Amino acid sequence: MMKLHRLFSLLSVLLLVTACGFHLQTRAELPAEMQRTKLDIQLPYSEFARRLEIHLEQNGVKVVTSLDNVAVLEVPLNRMRKEIQSIGDNARVREFLIRHTVQFRLLDSNGTELVPMQTFEQTRTYSFTAQDILAAEQEDEFLRGDLADSMARMVVRRLGTYGK
Repeated sequence: MMKLHRLFSLLSVLLLVTACGFHLQTRAELPAEMQRTKLDIQLPYSEFARRLEIHLEQNGVKVVTSLDNVAVLEVPLNRMRKEIQSIGDNARVREFLIRHTVQFRLLDSNGTELVPMQTFEQTRTYSFTAQDILAAEQEDEFLRGDLADSMARMVVRRLGTYGK
């Protein structure tokens, strides 16, 4: 009787998960022109550039350095800024905002624009206290990595919607 109850509970949970539309994210269907792609990116050694290259390769793109018969993913703007979000009553910073802005476009091997210039921007906010400077620096570093990864995923997903 207990096994039947567990089986029924498991089936109920599976039914609820599938009924809500949940499914694992699959690989992006990138344009066929992108099989071999050169990244022309501002700050080529940034965290965003590394994450973008990883996500492209995970989706079947071979990132190359030559310009021979390859698509070009141009990223003329890759900027991350740290701004003061709020100041406390003691005239000290309480919160910081990290803003990451990326512009990109995709060109085919002939220089024809496949995906026009797009701009994405994301922000993250974190609290700051002078007593926990090390923790705040670690949080800042973590959020910068998270923003870079999130932006790279957004770019790849946008490239996957080309022609749809």
